[in-house]
Amino acid sequence: MSLSKLAFTVALALVGLQLAANAQSRSPRDPPAPTAPRNADTAAKERINAWTVGLAGGLIEGAPLRLAAEIARVANEEDKLHVIPIVTTGATENVNSLLYLKGVDAAIINMDALDEYKAQVPSIEKRIVYVLNLFPAELHVFVRPEIKSLDDLKGKKVNFNTQGTAAAYSGPLIFSRLGLNVEKMFIPHQVALQQMKSGEIAAVVFITSKPVDAFLKGRWDDGFKFLPIEYDPRFEDYYLPSSLDSKDYPNLVPADKRVATIAVPTILAAYNWQPQTDRYRRMVRFVDHLFGRLDRLQSAGFDTKWKDVNLRASVPTLARFGPAQEWLDRSPSATVGLSR
Repeated sequence: MSLSKLAFTVALALVGLQLAANAQSRSPRDPPAPTAPRNADTAAKERINAWTVGLAGGLIEGAPLRLAAEIARVANEEDKLHVIPIVTTGATENVNSLLYLKGVDAAIINMDALDEYKAQVPSIEKRIVYVLNLFPAELHVFVRPEIKSLDDLKGKKVNFNTQGTAAAYSGPLIFSRLGLNVEKMFIPHQVALQQMKSGEIAAVVFITSKPVDAFLKGRWDDGFKFLPIEYDPRFEDYYLPSSLDSKDYPNLVPADKRVATIAVPTILAAYNWQPQTDRYRRMVRFVDHLFGRLDRLQSAGFDTKWKDVNLRASVPTLARFGPAQEWLDRSPSATVGLSR
């Protein structure tokens, strides 16, 4: 054997001996092999993602996101269900997220938000189902003293709150159905109400559950009032008849009067996952947790409107999520709340 080959062989032997010595000198307290942390990390990811449900809420300052957070407080249970409320820009984005965004299984939506999707998604009633009919959001058309009728608003400045709110979406849609061409404004309502008092704006449009603090607690001169909106066939697809009376606004509606209006149903909707899929199983567990604990939402610390929720209230044009109906069929005495 040549000297060069001998030197190479000796060098390899020395390297092998050193590696063996290093391996034998590893202490039992040394960190585990590199693959172990990766396995533990994978297990943690699988555990935390196993029962997550994405719930699209809305604007961070809006009522729907608050409702989503309250649903999560009641339904969540460690290692069994993790409802994640999601901030969005409002009604139409919630529908869009429910249809297309990964990880979104449910959403709080106003029924008339589906109107925008009729042409784009003709089969939308097959892709979205409802879990729960929450409560209606009443239309409030509040006007200055010189405004006597809806026709008087034509061409005038009317505020519909900021973009993304229920009023900013549903308000112009309702006004279009009424044939009212107004100068639309989208500024915060608290600013608009001050401008209304000074005469810069003729009206404000609120779409939210009554009573509204701005009207209940605010101080208004004589003549400021709500205009009536009569329910007729133009509103039969998505809306409900409703009214405002002195019990709601004692300083604005006389005791013997009733102001007709319409309301926009607010629902908890779900994507119509196919049975036996992973997302379907998550929603089954979500329904079990929410329906079985819905009475907790009526306790102190939650929105008082939960007391008005009726588990059995239906939603026009949409089918109920199958497991939700099955839960109700198994619990014939469960109602929770009074229908309005």
